[in-house]
Amino acid sequence: MTTSVTRSAHQVSSRALAWLHEQRELGALPADSTAELAEPDSVYKPLAESALAASIVLRESVSGSTESRLARELMAFCWHQLRDGDMLYERLLRYSMMTDPLEAYAPFARGGLRHQPLEKLLAHTSALRSVRAVEILPNRRLAVANAARVVGLDQEGRPYDWPVLSRATWLGATPEPWLIDWMTGYCLTHTVFHLTDWGASPAGLPEELTAYVHAWLPVWIDIWAEIEQWDLVAELMIVGCSLTEPYCTAEDWERLAGVQHPDGLVPRDGDPVPDDPGRRFADHQHTAVVAAIAGTLAVSRTLGGGAADR
Repeated sequence: MTTSVTRSAHQVSSRALAWLHEQRELGALPADSTAELAEPDSVYKPLAESALAASIVLRESVSGSTESRLARELMAFCWHQLRDGDMLYERLLRYSMMTDPLEAYAPFARGGLRHQPLEKLLAHTSALRSVRAVEILPNRRLAVANAARVVGLDQEGRPYDWPVLSRATWLGATPEPWLIDWMTGYCLTHTVFHLTDWGASPAGLPEELTAYVHAWLPVWIDIWAEIEQWDLVAELMIVGCSLTEPYCTAEDWERLAGVQHPDGLVPRDGDPVPDDPGRRFADHQHTAVVAAIAGTLAVSRTLGGGAADR
């Protein structure tokens, strides 16, 4: 069973990473981009997401030499698009209340690409009461806290209260699991991602929440796989890899591998995939990111490797 999971997970993750690397120019910022980024989700956020996938591949150190090279090159491309961090610095300097410069910077910092002026500015802004009080979803507040932890800002100013942050989320209430909807599913997954730092510290998820997730995760995966919501399925599979006792089944991995295209694209859902390269990338880049992360973590957990604190 473990061998089957490892084989399928490695196939999915390596092909998804290769696809992100091959298609990376389609995610380049427009030539006239400035730190204002009027529509950051269109290209700015995807760059950070691709860097996130690359940073997890490099952190886990369980992929082959080819995957490690592709991850380094993909991260370098994304960093260069953000002008080696200068764009993030300028954005934070102009919009001190924005949390996205810190969140976008975290995977680069994890991968060893640092920007000292940005970190100095982040140390100042992240301790401000006004910034701490920005009204965002509870799972997003966890995202900011985890980014600060990754960058090394969690000891600066006032520390984050992780138990309070986790209790404020949907998952923290251990609610009726059958009432979960599509958007709440994403909120759930991101709560786990940030409490565990994308599977690096499974113990970061409180024991009662771990038991709750472990009991209901198989049901949630089956539900969204049945209606072909592959993006959310892949996110839930990351959750499974982030538990103290990982939930990784051969059936789930073979199912995800079965919908992956030969070129490495992982479809977002059951809708037809367009032929236009730009549309293909825009629609399915995020699913490739989460599939690459899920597969990398599954290989790491089944082989007993990965982060030192496991």
